[in-house]
Amino acid sequence: MLKPFLVVLLSIAGVFSVRAAPSVSSAGPILVLGDSLSSAHRIAPEAGWVHLLEQRLREQGTPHQVVNASISGETTSGGLARLPKLLAEHRPAVVIVELGANDGLRGLPLAEIRTNLKSILTAARAAGARSALLGIELPINYGPQYRDGLREMYRGLAREFNVPLVPFLLDGVALNPDLMQDDGLHPKAEGEPKVLENVWAVLGPELKR
Repeated sequence: MLKPFLVVLLSIAGVFSVRAAPSVSSAGPILVLGDSLSSAHRIAPEAGWVHLLEQRLREQGTPHQVVNASISGETTSGGLARLPKLLAEHRPAVVIVELGANDGLRGLPLAEIRTNLKSILTAARAAGARSALLGIELPINYGPQYRDGLREMYRGLAREFNVPLVPFLLDGVALNPDLMQDDGLHPKAEGEPKVLENVWAVLGPELKR
């Protein structure tokens, strides 16, 4: 679980891999590899944005199952360690990587975080999946150097993989106390539909390719 702080701004930057990948079924599952922001932390699982995504796809007749492999407290190293088994088991068409928040809150070296995320994206691409990378923006008490560095790390990965960017997963949610839990970090059930809209703005067009 993410630790609470007095001032919290969480942003999500989604990216999709660009290089040609081995052929996979366009109807393959969407794998979400994340932490508590994607695991419906302290709310009913069916209220979380990942479940809402699967519901929307089903309503639209889009042939994608959604596999939520998110674990509260997960780090980039933990996600990287779990990924090979998940790729082999599910053979996803898209991997959404929502990791890095816990690394950042622990103040881990940016180079270490970047290496893990790059390895995750590379492994997904090698398995024939498109990818989405979801990043974070840390509380201001971490100072501008680390916060700016983390932000540029995600931007750099987006440039390197030549992919689109979702600038803020919790846009319209994070600063609204009516939509956030008491810890100031996780959305209430009432905020999850807006989180889905922020994801869908990029994911929806990508799935039509």
